[in-house]
Amino acid sequence: MLRLEHISKIYPTGEVLKDVNWEVKPGDRIGLVGVNGAGKSTQLKIIAGEMEPTSGEIIRPASLHIAYLTQEFEVDPTRTVKEEFWRAFGEANQAHEALMQVHRDLETATPEKLDQLIHKMDKLQRQFEGLNGYGLEAQIDKILPELGFELEDGDRLVSAFSGGWQMRMSLGKILLQKPDLLLLDEPTNHLDLETIEWLENYLKGLTTPMVIVSHDREFLDRLCTQIVETERGVSATYLGNYSAYLQQKAEAQEAQLSAYERQQKELEKQQTFVDRFRASATRSTQAKSREKQLDKIERIEAPTGGLRTLHFRFPPAPRSGREVVVIKDLVHTYDDKILFLGTDLLIERGDRIAFLGPNGCGKSTLLRMIMGLEPFAEGTVELGNHNVIPGYFEQNQAEALDLEKTVMETIHDEVPDWKNEEVRTLLGRFLFSGDTVYKKVVALSGGEKARLALAKMLLRPANLIILDEPTNHLDIPAKEMLEEALKNYDGTAIIVSHDRYFISQVANKIVEIRDGEFRVYLGDYHYYLDKIAEEKEQAKLAAIAAEKAAKKAAKATKQAAKGK
Repeated sequence: MLRLEHISKIYPTGEVLKDVNWEVKPGDRIGLVGVNGAGKSTQLKIIAGEMEPTSGEIIRPASLHIAYLTQEFEVDPTRTVKEEFWRAFGEANQAHEALMQVHRDLETATPEKLDQLIHKMDKLQRQFEGLNGYGLEAQIDKILPELGFELEDGDRLVSAFSGGWQMRMSLGKILLQKPDLLLLDEPTNHLDLETIEWLENYLKGLTTPMVIVSHDREFLDRLCTQIVETERGVSATYLGNYSAYLQQKAEAQEAQLSAYERQQKELEKQQTFVDRFRASATRSTQAKSREKQLDKIERIEAPTGGLRTLHFRFPPAPRSGREVVVIKDLVHTYDDKILFLGTDLLIERGDRIAFLGPNGCGKSTLLRMIMGLEPFAEGTVELGNHNVIPGYFEQNQAEALDLEKTVMETIHDEVPDWKNEEVRTLLGRFLFSGDTVYKKVVALSGGEKARLALAKMLLRPANLIILDEPTNHLDIPAKEMLEEALKNYDGTAIIVSHDRYFISQVANKIVEIRDGEFRVYLGDYHYYLDKIAEEKEQAKLAAIAAEKAAKKAAKATKQAAKGK
């Protein structure tokens, strides 16, 4: 239904896409992967018609309707939810808005204006019906509960809903247009785990083909039927989900390396023969013949070694005592919401704890309390008594950077004994390359500042590392580097993250914040998922048993009443 053929894209700053070839067929859910700057969003914009390729072409039917969910959800906070959904319908929406305005005007109309308004309403009513307005209204009423909204939510303002619910509105508006192809650019950004899982299940239930750009590996794993990787401007297609792609890529690189090494041995052997007998009176003809054959041989390229060239390690820190963080009888409220209600938690040396819970449950607030940066109503939140050295990365950490320093100077000041090459290698892992290492911090984007702040923080010796959404703005290779560093870290780590794959790789304990309490699961993320599934099953069985007992009791009461 759509095919990219030899697509290239050259910006003034350089070539991003060199030779991109892949296609979308009915039923496909394609994940576009690659490092930041590899051209993933560029490909979406080219497909959507928002950008022209430098060369190559998009083969597609003229009637193909493409919908594009960008990273910024396009909603108006001053509208009601239903008004926002109506914006999906263009001309019908204009008629609907005009009709609603007439209804409002009728409420305060003077007798002399009444006839004029009634005539206008009749005209708009016929226009609205001609545009299938009542059918479209029924579609909105149908999609609201599908997206998790109550029908009465339709009259509430968009501003009353969180970012996750606003994402649902943006998605709903797109789906009401009945697209033939759906483009999704980082749809899970800033969503909590519950909303991400809802989005996964909802998208799985759609038959619409889709192309997804995401750094959320679990999301790609659960949803995609194909992966298209763009590396150094060239695309490669892999069947299956993200895990299948990793395996196929590793196998392909291994096969290419074997073929390359075999060819190199043969070329070396032939070159040795040529060099030895080129000047020989009896064998020079044979040597020249082999030399010509060598020139004609198509060389197998060495496989790219991938982008995981740095095996980062946290600097060694003094050993702490067994008790690293002690929380007792913690009580805290925010406005009218109870975050913590007399709850306890002990974090011990070597724990790598991930805090889970919906947005607004108090995860980031708790991290600030541990660092002594946030007051609380009652109880205690204390670091352990023996030699606990904390390092803290908060989401707005970038604000503390020195704006007048260059990127290079910012890191060099932390590790003055490192060579320039070592600093540049580290910065490369955090996506700073070329002349960007000489840019002043003041000239960096918000995402670049966050990445630089994380790189800087990770160089400081600490035996307690506290990370609040550390993977925001990182691409997959950078996440893998951080995962490897945390797995080899012998201190204690406290993590808040919505990246499930990241959590599954690094956490050895899960603490869920639920109903103002800490629910501790003494295992990794998959252990936590299994336990949650068990709890739900037990709750379901308990509900069935309670219902049976209630029916039995009601029946006994009825029989007793008859007996009287």
